[in-house]
Amino acid sequence: MAGSPALKPIIDALAEGAATLAIPGGAAIVLAISGGPDSTALLHGAVQLTPDRGWRLRVAHLDHGLRPTSGDEATAVAAAAMSLGLPAEVRRTDVAALAAAEHRSLEDAGRQARYRFLEEVAAGFAPDALVATAHTADDAAETILLRLARGSGLRGLRGIPPRRGRVIRPLLHVRRATLRNALDAAGIAYLIDPSNADTAHARNRVRAELLPVLEHLNPAVVESLTRFGELAAADDDLLELLAGAELAARRDQETGTLDWHDPPTRALGRRVLRLAIGDPPPNAERIEALLDLAEGPRGGVTVELGRGRRASVQGRRIRIG
Repeated sequence: MAGSPALKPIIDALAEGAATLAIPGGAAIVLAISGGPDSTALLHGAVQLTPDRGWRLRVAHLDHGLRPTSGDEATAVAAAAMSLGLPAEVRRTDVAALAAAEHRSLEDAGRQARYRFLEEVAAGFAPDALVATAHTADDAAETILLRLARGSGLRGLRGIPPRRGRVIRPLLHVRRATLRNALDAAGIAYLIDPSNADTAHARNRVRAELLPVLEHLNPAVVESLTRFGELAAADDDLLELLAGAELAARRDQETGTLDWHDPPTRALGRRVLRLAIGDPPPNAERIEALLDLAEGPRGGVTVELGRGRRASVQGRRIRIG
């Protein structure tokens, strides 16, 4: 059934995404497969394109151990890979224990564990191996809405990037329903994660309640939100270039301080300081406190920036260290 004409929407969408991302022929690609409809579409689409592209594929699945059926799901993913002639790397991680140990939410701990696992699989596959995930336009729209609700700045409103490092998202321009409808038409089975129906999780609530309401106002709201994310990304990139130039102009190479005698606008100043401090950036309150001190009459004051970092202000000059 993998060669069914019903799969054409998936194959065409993946081909478009591969062209946009400039995925080369012969690339080594780790497919992050959960067994759900989106990743099942990625799996079958990649298999269909491989004869022409010469891609080398490997399936990777991380069992988070959060449900009694998770082991069966991992077995199903491995079986699906085998049926398509692909090697599969399947691993189990106790995400609940990891969340407790790292003081993270289950969602965040699971995401971190998954990307660490995918990076490890890719590094063992080939030095330049890519990792393909099955994020869709719906995922990007949900992310933007969640970050808007949490008060994110422009950087957070970029949504989900099409590429970050070796991670690529070739289906990010496609609606989730398009993929599922094609799989159904082709008779290809996929798994349904029962936790996706639990609206106690913020993302599930956005998906089940908020987006449908917004679609009543604008049936193309997902496309509108993803376009907004693209525009935000372009603006954010431009502002980052401006901040980099401003930082270079204000940095005294001899003393290592930043000259703040003639302060930039607050919007630019925030970015300059974040660039100067580096990753991970301090929270917004600490940046604002540092700006207040640098622009005020007081001197000889130190602001803690977290992670053992601090900044001091003396004579309208900022020292970070």
